[in-house]
Order: sequence, then C-alpha cells, then structure tokens
Amino acid sequence: MGKQPSAWITTQQKKRWPLMILLLLSLSTLMAFLIRSTFDSCSNGSINNVGNFIREGQEEEKGGTHHQVNHNDEAPTPNPLDFMKSKLVLLVSHELSLSGGPLLLMELAFLLREVGADVVWVTNQKQTESDDIIYSLEHKMLNRGVQVFSAKGQEAIDTALKADLVVLNTAVAGKWLDAVLKEHVADVLPKVLWWIHEMRGHYFKLEYVKHLPLVGGAMIDSHTTANYWKNRTRERLGIKMPETYVVHLGNSKELMEVAENRVAKRVLREHVRESLGVKNEDLVFALINSVSRGKGQDLFLRSFHESLKLIQERKLKVPPIHAVIVGSDMNAQTKFETELRNFVSQNNMQGRVHFVNKTLTVAPYLASIDVLVQNSQARGECFGRITIEAMTFQLPVLGTAAGGTMEIVVNGKTGLLHPAGKEGVMPLSNNIVKLATNVEKRLTMGKRGYERVKERFLERHMSERIAKVLKEILLHKAKRHSES
Repeated sequence: MGKQPSAWITTQQKKRWPLMILLLLSLSTLMAFLIRSTFDSCSNGSINNVGNFIREGQEEEKGGTHHQVNHNDEAPTPNPLDFMKSKLVLLVSHELSLSGGPLLLMELAFLLREVGADVVWVTNQKQTESDDIIYSLEHKMLNRGVQVFSAKGQEAIDTALKADLVVLNTAVAGKWLDAVLKEHVADVLPKVLWWIHEMRGHYFKLEYVKHLPLVGGAMIDSHTTANYWKNRTRERLGIKMPETYVVHLGNSKELMEVAENRVAKRVLREHVRESLGVKNEDLVFALINSVSRGKGQDLFLRSFHESLKLIQERKLKVPPIHAVIVGSDMNAQTKFETELRNFVSQNNMQGRVHFVNKTLTVAPYLASIDVLVQNSQARGECFGRITIEAMTFQLPVLGTAAGGTMEIVVNGKTGLLHPAGKEGVMPLSNNIVKLATNVEKRLTMGKRGYERVKERFLERHMSERIAKVLKEILLHKAKRHSES
C-alpha cells in the first residue's frame, strides 16, 4: 500500500502495533475460516493476540467493563459436532488453492479437528497455484492436525475404505471416485457426502456426477442452487439427486470480533482510506470478488458511471462517491480487466475508481467502505459468503436478484436488489444514488443486516446445520450396513 504522510504517522504512532496485529488477524483468520474466490496470499498472524487487543479496546471504550459474557466463568457450550470425536473423515478437494471451495473445505476440516475428529485431506486435481501457496495451505492444515495425503496413493484408498465419512468437495471432485477407488467405489458411496457449490452448466457431465444417486447425501449452500441441481440433473442427465441438504454458511468468530469492535474498525478504516486516497467523509461502494465477467465488475462500473451522471444532472448534494474493485490481478492483466481499466480511462473516472489486488485481507476493506455491491451475473452466487461478511460490518448490500443472494438480502430492509444482466445497469445506478443521498437508509439497512447475521449466519449456526447433515449421513450408512 502507499506510503503515509509523516503527519499521519505521527498522529497514529500509538496505533501502529494494534494496526499491524489487526492486519495479521485478517490474513490469518480469513485463510482458515472464510471462503473467497479472490485470494492470493497467506500469513501466520496471531489470532489470540488480536482477540486480546479487541477485548482491551472494548474495555477502553466501556471504562474497563466487558459487554460480552466472560465464558471462562461458565460451563462451555456443547459443540454440536462433538459426536464426531474420534471419527475418521476423508476430505477430497478438486484443488488446493485460495478459491472459495477449497477454503470452505478447510474450514470444515478445522471445525472437525476442534472436536477431536481424525481428518485426512487429499487433492485430486493438478495444481495451478504456485508452490508457495500450496505449501502455505498444506502447512496450515498440518499445524491444525489435518493429515495431507496424495490423492492417488494407496493411503488415500485405505483411508476411504476405513473412513466413517468421505466428503467430496465440488462436482469436479467426483472424477476421483473412479480414477482412484476403481473396484472399491461401491463400498465407499454410502458414506459419501457430496458438497456442491457450482451453478454453471458445464459441471453437469456424467463423468463428474454419475455416482450422485448412490451417495449418502448431497449438501448445497442455498435452496436456489439445490433446486437448480435437482431439475438440471433430471432433465439433462436423467439421474436423480440423492437426499439433499441445504446448509447456509456462517461467519467465523474471529471475523465477528473484528466487526464488533469500534476501535478495530476505526483503525482499519483510516489506514485503508489513506492508502486509497479517499477521505473519511467520502462514500465508497465496493465489489469484492474475483475479477471476471461472471462477477459483473463491468456492469457495476457502467452503473457507477450512470450514477455519477445522475448526481450531476439532478444537482444532488452528496459527498464524493468512489467505486472500489477488490479482486484485481495486477500481474495477469487479463483481457477483461484491461476492458475495465479502459472504460474507467475513457470516462475520466480515474480519481473515482480504485482497483485493489486480490487479497485475503478482506476485513480491512469491509471496515473502510460504506456499501457492498454483489453483482454476480446469470444464476448469481451459489451463496455469496462476502455478503454475510459485509452485513457483519453493518453494510447495506446492493445485490443481483439471483442465486443465494436472495436468501441472504431482504430487499428493502437489509439492501436493495436489481436484475442481473444489462437490464440491471440502470436499477443498480438508481440504487447507488438512493443510498448515496440517504444516510439514514444506509445506516438502518446496515443495522438490520447485522441483526440478520446474528440470527442465522454465525459459525455456530453453520456448525449446527452441518452437524444435522453429518448425523443423517452416518445414520444412513449404518442402516445400509445393517441391511447388507
């Protein structure tokens, strides 16, 4: 990030170490617990140190009094996954990368390790990430007690046969069954939980999903995606989905700690805005996702450009507004990203649009912006983890009326929805203007979004939902075994 002026450094000198710790927290926490499709770096930050800083900040603001219960003085709450203690679980990932699917599977691995399950990880696909990234991810798993085996070795086959549960992550991971297990496939299928995150049509191939009807069950992140898979597999492939469970995701406890601490958010906000050249009173609308046409950055920038024109034409008195694209790739410079940058230049928006390289440290950006834009196109997001993360920071969400976003955002209450595609450009533009001109609406929507997260999108909610599914799969497996 850019170098800060000396005056800023002088006034912020006492905050320097807390800031460094917070940034390390964002990196470490989101590596282990949060899904993202826009990541490219790893770190070994100390979560415990940041938790201490957050608690100290809360004491400072409240005269030394915690506003949360001291859990050290009460009996620990039972973990809904406790029944998985000593169970052997094999996790099969289609790749090991910083994209959403593998990181979500890693989160499951850590949740299971917390209750004493034996967890083994295998990666089926040839790696596309750098050796440094793969090493960092494997090292993080090994440090948490997750064993990492070769996907095609005898160890993987033996583990699959002995395991109490096998989790296939994404549709593509289905290729591992025939390629590795071969004549043992039928023995393993009853204890397979297939965790599906995809919404794109090209994943509906028999070579990927032909074993779907025979597995113990399928777990999908949203009702919209589950219905899509049910209809698509029947109509296109002529196969029936197994028992299917919808499990909405939840935010990690570490992210909640940062989001709920005013000291942490203030420091992060000041730092990020300084690096972007954005003033504290300016309004920032951000899209945080991998830069690709399916994520809708091009249509967002068109909407943002239209909103600037509307503000000028109507002579509206609003603070300067900015668009931030987090998820860029400065090294790749794809054709699509070149189109985005050319559009910004052609419309003289260089001072209003900011590109940020893809990063694990999304918490600082959520703390520094005013509105999240979730503009995924076509069928939308399978779920959209960034949406509930933004709501945790009390941000209103402007999202496409598609996919899992409709199961998260309550239109008119926690955000505003607009159509996907080109027909959504002007509605999104109008929604940007609505929130830019109405501070009370922004704050009210953000508060309602936070309340919605607390009601249904926390880590404990996700653990409870996953626990119900795993119990069903294990019960189903036991029933089949007794009948054989």
